[in-house]
Amino acid sequence: MRFRALIPVLALVAAACSADDGGSSTTSTLVVSESTTATTSAGLILADGSILGPAPDVPRGPLNSQTVADLDLVFSSLLTGVDTEALARLGQSGDARVAWLLADLLRFFQQGEVFEVSVESFEELTGTEVAGGFVWGVVTDRLIAWDLSEPPGYVGWKRVPFEIIEPSWEPFFGDPESVVDWRHLSWGGVLIDDRPLDAVTSPCPQGCIPALDDPAVTDAAGGDWYPDERVVFGIVVGDEARAYPKNIMEIHEMVNDTVGGRRIGLPYCTLCGSAQAYLTDSVPVGFETLELRTSGLLSRSNKVMFDLHTFSMFDTFLGTAVTGPLREVGFTLEPVTVVTSTWADWKAAHPDTTIVAEDGGIGRTYALDPLGARDADGPIFPIGDVDPRLPVQEQVLGVETPEGTAVAFAVDAARRSIEAGELVELAGVVIVSDGAGLIALLDNGSSVTSHQSFWFAWSQFHPDTLVWTPLG
Repeated sequence: MRFRALIPVLALVAAACSADDGGSSTTSTLVVSESTTATTSAGLILADGSILGPAPDVPRGPLNSQTVADLDLVFSSLLTGVDTEALARLGQSGDARVAWLLADLLRFFQQGEVFEVSVESFEELTGTEVAGGFVWGVVTDRLIAWDLSEPPGYVGWKRVPFEIIEPSWEPFFGDPESVVDWRHLSWGGVLIDDRPLDAVTSPCPQGCIPALDDPAVTDAAGGDWYPDERVVFGIVVGDEARAYPKNIMEIHEMVNDTVGGRRIGLPYCTLCGSAQAYLTDSVPVGFETLELRTSGLLSRSNKVMFDLHTFSMFDTFLGTAVTGPLREVGFTLEPVTVVTSTWADWKAAHPDTTIVAEDGGIGRTYALDPLGARDADGPIFPIGDVDPRLPVQEQVLGVETPEGTAVAFAVDAARRSIEAGELVELAGVVIVSDGAGLIALLDNGSSVTSHQSFWFAWSQFHPDTLVWTPLG
């Protein structure tokens, strides 16, 4: 039975991850912005531009026995009525590390006595006030920005409400050698897509973001249902090009497909504005081709995906397995470049392209703009402190060189420079147009994988990234 059916005071947040029902050139003058911490002399910068003061002091070593006992009482009573006296004592424990577990409770209890006592205990432990707004987001932003240590035994308590909400998450939490930073893991408001492969055309009975597997496609002429000015995510594998309309990707957020004779997985994190693609048929010996799915979990506002066959969880942004059998063999997915373009420009650049059919091949109707302006006001899930070199929601083209150097190019500025005939280059990476989108080449002319995302997402996963910006 699901957690939400058992605790009346549980406030469920709506699913924020989904909305269901060549020529000559001249070199421009550049500023190479080196890595910087997201701080000012006053403190850490949060996504809304506010400044956060210094972190509270935390002890080292094990928790004291009373705190352990109180945590056991609180998390063992989630289904029967939370022991609020034990919850209040946690606020008096003097161990600010416990604030992480209070934040986890606030994800699920957003009103009532448990909510009120958790907020009071958080304030007492951290010496800060919490007023207004989405409280769980506010407190979690602070903890991430402070990089506060988690308490010993953290995952053992954290997993309890998550596994009540969704028992199928147990393999993720149950890997004792996982390389997950559990402090950053949160719930996106939807459940896991673990439907069997023969049920991929059916809706999720409990409310997940359903992957679209092997969608029907048409030639470019057959894609006249999709407005020319609308965005597609284009990929080229071998000699085959394919376009994935943004409106369909906003509903499914994950496609498993065959392009150029290769199996690919295409996750789209709407929250971080990032469509990526990975080869899923290039796997270690003993493993079958992966089927990527959406878990319903988030890590600093980035979707968390997993492989349906092994239940190995992945860092979606980096393509690295972080739990399960694929983590055990140190597996990282091979990326493929994704180009964000308009449909008109993509099909002009790639006249032989195919495009996903209007109904996805499953008889479904898709609104042209299912998410609307949902992300217009910035991140809607906690991300902690931000890198002030670019605006949080600025679209950047991110590249990692063969030497491991991360480089980010502000998309609009790079496009203007290219249109002006300027060379857009940094750290041996050259940016050129592909349709209305951008791709990256090395200075020797060979290709290098790239994809777009919001700046906050690229910078948090690549904190030492170099940033290209034009002067003037």
